[in-house]
Amino acid sequence: MKSFSITDTGKTRLVNQDYVFAMEERIGSLENLFVVADGMGGHNAGDYASRFCVEAFTEIIRTTDDGMPVSILSKALGLTNQKLLEEAKNKDELTGMGTTFVVSTISNNILYVANIGDSRLYLIRNKEIKQITEDHSLVEEMVRNGEIEREQMRFHPNKNIITRALGASEIVVPDYFEVELSENDLIVMCSDGLTNMMDDKDILDITEKYPDDLEKAGTKLVSVANDNGGKDNISIVMIKL
Repeated sequence: MKSFSITDTGKTRLVNQDYVFAMEERIGSLENLFVVADGMGGHNAGDYASRFCVEAFTEIIRTTDDGMPVSILSKALGLTNQKLLEEAKNKDELTGMGTTFVVSTISNNILYVANIGDSRLYLIRNKEIKQITEDHSLVEEMVRNGEIEREQMRFHPNKNIITRALGASEIVVPDYFEVELSENDLIVMCSDGLTNMMDDKDILDITEKYPDDLEKAGTKLVSVANDNGGKDNISIVMIKL
């Protein structure tokens, strides 16, 4: 396994509210751990929320007893949400802060994924790209209800409205996924700063150009997202078996 992570402020934002974490080695009871978080909130609250949650989450993982990966992720997400809410109560300037959170870990060729919000995880296999996670967003609900086509999501004026996030409520409700992996599978985790600037085919085309160089692929994805407008922070974690 090899991985590469990158985060970029983009062309229009003054502050990077994204935060990434990538560890190929064991952390606590997990064999590896990868996270993308996209914070939200006024002033510095967004970047504070994403960094706070990733640091709290990884510390909880480090001290969690043995258990199944999904149980470990679930427990850590619940505790992280509680810590974020407590932090917001203690500091007026952080009121209302929150963050998306997509996390994955691989064990025995099984990919375990948890997500809340609209940061995504894709699986690229045999020159095809598949979104594993489901966005918790207003436009995703509109697609499911038949109000708009999926191709319209990137351009809809309400594309940034999310329906779930860490810090949004006392009870956190992530989605969980398990995927059996194969040799040469590529996993791409990203914030919406990437997916709002290019479609899935663009992501596939770029990763296919650099099949053995994750750094070149990831850097090129960020470059193209910026060339297309760079309207938000851009964060990517790539994992190759």
